Amino acid sequence: MPEMEAVNDQILVRLPEVNGDAPDQDAEWCEVKVDGELQRLRFHDYAEIFSIPGLYEQLFYEKLECASPETVRGLLEDVLEERRTPPGDLVVLDVGAGNGMVAEELSDLGAGSIVGVDILEEAASAAERDRPGVYDDYRVVDLTDPPLHDDAALAAAGFNCLTSVAALGFGDIPPAAFAQAFDYVEDGGLVAFTIKERFVQPREDESGFSRLIRRMHEQDMMQTLVEHRYRHRFSVSGEPLHYLAYVAEKQSADSASELLPETLV
Repeated sequence: MPEMEAVNDQILVRLPEVNGDAPDQDAEWCEVKVDGELQRLRFHDYAEIFSIPGLYEQLFYEKLECASPETVRGLLEDVLEERRTPPGDLVVLDVGAGNGMVAEELSDLGAGSIVGVDILEEAASAAERDRPGVYDDYRVVDLTDPPLHDDAALAAAGFNCLTSVAALGFGDIPPAAFAQAFDYVEDGGLVAFTIKERFVQPREDESGFSRLIRRMHEQDMMQTLVEHRYRHRFSVSGEPLHYLAYVAEKQSADSASELLPETLV
């Protein structure tokens, strides 16, 4: 195994040495030593990863060179410039907010207001710990079944932009949650999201996103303004993992949730 690298004085991390076929992205893992105690974490064990200060950034951004937040910021900035829309006009709903790395990019862009939503209490705590003040509000909500008070607050917030970055397709945010978030956005608002290529290819997708996105286009609910293929990050074996980034315009006040097959609700 490779030597462990320091995240800080108390935390060490290392990636596995990959011989032969690389593990599927959903099965990638690392070893972390916290105060002398060694544990193995899957990359999608987000609750545990967010609970360890500095680990998320060290793992995904320093070691694996994740480029998704800055990529989405750049594409969104280009669309705003083309439309002559000041970034300060944006009222953003950031879904799968995590510890606020996307919100930090949006704040640097000059977004007027940012509300984060994540299903994990650990994510909300990490955002407050790592980037205090970057969100105007942060709600821990299961968007597949939002409590009435959260649903009412989000519906009344006047969102004209939705972001969801590196969070769709692996079950962390199912199609029903994305559809609900889309429904909170005002007609004419922007929708910026990233997703692994296979989840928008009908023959390969098992998540349901390809069906939902196709139906949203067929029903004239959403028009894609930008589609951009890019390297999301490197895998543990050093191979590039490619995603698609989209910026779209919401074109209808109809409910996207009504387009979901019963199997995806």
